[in-house]
Formats: sequence, C-alpha cells, structure tokens
Amino acid sequence: MISKSLEEYLKTMYVLKKQNGRVRMTDIAEKMNCTKASVNKAVHNLKDKGLLTYETYGTIELTEFGEDLAKKILEAYDIVFLFLKDVLNLKEEQAKAEAENIKSVIQDETINQLAKYIHKVLDLADLDCNYDVTKEKCRCCARRTNKN
Repeated sequence: MISKSLEEYLKTMYVLKKQNGRVRMTDIAEKMNCTKASVNKAVHNLKDKGLLTYETYGTIELTEFGEDLAKKILEAYDIVFLFLKDVLNLKEEQAKAEAENIKSVIQDETINQLAKYIHKVLDLADLDCNYDVTKEKCRCCARRTNKN
C-alpha cells in the first residue's frame, strides 16, 4: 500500500478538491504546513503508484483509484475517531491523534466490525447502509446523528 505520510498527502488532496474544486502544489503545502519540495516529491510518488495525474505546473487530479483510497482513509479515521471519542470518552484532541495512528495499521475487516459496533452502541439513526470501509457507502453515517 502507501506510507502514512503519503496517506496524509492523498487525504489532503481529496479534501482540497472537495473544498476548492482543484488541487495545486501551493494549496497542499499551505494546508499541510510543509515545503513545496516535499509536496512535489509526494506527488510524484503518488503519481508513480497510479493514484493521481499531474503535469508540471498544472493541477493535480486524483485517479478513480486515488479517490477511492482517499475516501477509505477518511472513513477509517472517522470510525476510529468516533470509537475513541464517543465510546471510550477520550478528549477530542487525544482521540484525533490516536485515530491518526491507529487507522494506518488497522485491517479493513476490523474497521468494518468497529463501525458496526459503534453504530449499535451510539444508537446512530437508521443505519441501513451496511457500512463497508472498502466501498463508499455513507460517510455521513459515521457522523453522530443520535435520536435524543
């Protein structure tokens, strides 16, 4: 697969695309608080792995495979974060940091089981999407929508 560092770049590119409609080297460097040289190296590594397309001085486009992987990374993070924050009651900042570490090493089947567990424990509303981290089902289902 890809390293934790490259996952962060890919995730950032996906988020920037959703927010701005485009992704540029400068935007990534600003968002991640790193140098353009670091971004350039990551972009070329991700391009070599078929996760994005990029022409020098152009915009960066995630491939379908790259976009699917970015969504999977975000979904895995969401599930682990919710478990740590809402089930184990960790403080939000601690839950964010721990989720970042855990999601990069946890297996898909474990994420799927964890998702089912938190949906049940947190009584998330009407979750009939059969959450599966390997598919884009309903990222919103990972957001708390309790019936209070």
